[in-house]
Amino acid sequence: FEFDNMSRICTTNARTLGRGLCIITGASKGLGRALAHEAAHLLEPSSVLLLVARSGALLKKLREELQSSIGQQQLEIHCITADLSTKEGVNTTLKVARKQKVLNETDHVLLINNAASLGAISAFESFTDVESVNSYLSLNVSSALALTAGILQMFPARPGLRRSVVNISSTFAQQVSPSWVLYCTGKAARKMMFNVLAEERPDVKVLNYSPGPLDTEMQEEIERVTGIAYHLLPCQESAVKLMKLLLDNEFASGVHLDFFDV
Repeated sequence: FEFDNMSRICTTNARTLGRGLCIITGASKGLGRALAHEAAHLLEPSSVLLLVARSGALLKKLREELQSSIGQQQLEIHCITADLSTKEGVNTTLKVARKQKVLNETDHVLLINNAASLGAISAFESFTDVESVNSYLSLNVSSALALTAGILQMFPARPGLRRSVVNISSTFAQQVSPSWVLYCTGKAARKMMFNVLAEERPDVKVLNYSPGPLDTEMQEEIERVTGIAYHLLPCQESAVKLMKLLLDNEFASGVHLDFFDV
């Protein structure tokens, strides 16, 4: 998709995300890519944007787009090619985050946990392979927990530092749907996981954001498997709304907000 003026509505005022370190997982396409474009225009100069995904080629293309749009001196952009379903992928991401020169200068650490997968859409009784279930949960639950915990340890609370954690969620985090046991389980687990974080650490602002049905490859797969066609939203439209929520910063920590309700 192409980005137009609609994707810049968040920047019509003077508000920014601050001089920050912003980490976006699943950044190579879909919503993650749209979020990267939005964040790049909302971070102040000398900020760092870390883009994490499995496809290095797509990340490189995205970085070139961003540098062309905002200028290479405005923002330091790092591409992290990593499979977050593995310990190595999480550790690689944390290692790059630790090296950033803004480590002691940033006033906002923003982690957007967007990386996720659909998983098999099948009847409950078909999931007898423990390894395949564990593999799904490793990417969709375990990695988000380990990465978020690592970033919060790396950037402990201090005066003047804002810490924000976003979980890209779904209506299926709260809604049961037959044949969607993996997806529902993963989204529900992530929501509860981040709710616990919000309770434990009042100094961390946590948002569970359901972006709505988006025009992505995942939705194409859903339609192919189920035969159900949804009215799809452009990724950039949902990305803009999420960034506005972060700029306004008025939501209660741990809340689950849906695109259609805000």
